[in-house]
Amino acid sequence: MFKHWFIAFKQKIIARLNAINNDAVRRNILQTLPFWVASALTGLVAVLYSRLFDWAEHIVLWLAGMQWWILFITCPLFFWLSWWVVNKFSPGARGSGIPQVMAAVELSNPRDNEKVGYLLGLRIMLVKIGSSILMVLGGGAIGREGPTIQIAGSIFKFINDITPDSWPKVPPKNMVITGAAAGLAAAFNTPLGGIVFAVEELAKNHFKFFRTPLFAAVIISGLAAQGLLGPYLYLGYPTVTGSSWYIFFPIILSAALAGMAGAGLGTSILKIVAWKKKLNKRQKLFFLLGVAFFMATMGAFVSVSALGPGKEIMNDLLFTHKKSTEWYLPIVRFLGPLLSFTAGGAGGIFAPSLAAGATIGGALSFWMGFVDANANLMILTGMVGFLTGITRSPFTSAILVLEMTDRHSVIFHLMLAAMVSNLTSMVVDRKSLYEQLKDEYMEEAKDYIVPEKNSFKNSWKKLKEKLTSKN
Repeated sequence: MFKHWFIAFKQKIIARLNAINNDAVRRNILQTLPFWVASALTGLVAVLYSRLFDWAEHIVLWLAGMQWWILFITCPLFFWLSWWVVNKFSPGARGSGIPQVMAAVELSNPRDNEKVGYLLGLRIMLVKIGSSILMVLGGGAIGREGPTIQIAGSIFKFINDITPDSWPKVPPKNMVITGAAAGLAAAFNTPLGGIVFAVEELAKNHFKFFRTPLFAAVIISGLAAQGLLGPYLYLGYPTVTGSSWYIFFPIILSAALAGMAGAGLGTSILKIVAWKKKLNKRQKLFFLLGVAFFMATMGAFVSVSALGPGKEIMNDLLFTHKKSTEWYLPIVRFLGPLLSFTAGGAGGIFAPSLAAGATIGGALSFWMGFVDANANLMILTGMVGFLTGITRSPFTSAILVLEMTDRHSVIFHLMLAAMVSNLTSMVVDRKSLYEQLKDEYMEEAKDYIVPEKNSFKNSWKKLKEKLTSKN
């Protein structure tokens, strides 16, 4: 049944394309179609992933509310499972996913293109989803946005790999960059953020050669996500009207401190990663379990806000009258992502960075006696500042927070915060966390042995040949 349907469908598509007399039009359609298909799939997978991620976050909070001692069982168990899945099936799926995509972009050339399979692919996608969900179930302070970018890049690479050889080929680099932008747009529902991220972090001078497919991919993936989730904002509509004229000076302070804290988190992660390279497998496992017990202790005896990506913290600060945080929460939200990210499983740092920045902005607004709009501006600029400190992508950080909240009236406040935090973060480290992790993944990928047999592309070709011959 499937064989006849597949052959009939394929023949209809070929017949329709052959009916187009204009060679230029046919070529454009054949080049654009893979982008459209991959974009739609990205939107659907991003929605499914977000649902699973939210479900896992609610489960761990429910467990924490039952009995405090349960966390000391579930955290080590799920942390270990998250680490085991990555190390057993795909080491390239660990961590955020953004450095892997950056490395894949640089490796997407005729000489190294086959090495991209270490960083992007269907196995990577499945392991990424599974490991990060397990990490969240264990209370890990990680996010899904970075992983969604690697997942999207994997989908776009897969679609490009199975495109018929007779079709005009799309450069692999274009597919990877476009996939990353579509993934970020679908994860945050921020189309402009996806485009700016691609230009600022990935494409740079390469952007002018494929801007139309990039725009189309972001739009299609975003519409696919909205088709299932509806039009939504990642954070909602915080009150920012009626702020004081002198708020610009506290904003500079909030952005500067948050930027240095974000850069400090990046350098701390790199130091732990370098230290772990000296450990053997058993010592790394002990470190993993130590992290799990630390997170269990924080969730059981300090605050459940220490667990998970921290979106609830941002919502509480922005949409309740309580604009302050406990004195220890910024410290906890710094240590949680630091240890969870370096534990060895999969998980991103976008959302945890936003939450950490929100706690810094909230603490400063409380000490300065700010309320309502002034306090919300401090919180938002703290979010922009911390994320900029990690990524060194000031425009992306500002646009993301702007689109998450739909507060266009404060765009200059957010851009100011991004600029200030980008400058102050360089005092701590001149290079971003992602840039330095990218170099490590590139070295790993170059040592990757490309499988010659049983690859998906070969299997796909064999299936097509088998179906055609039987017909």
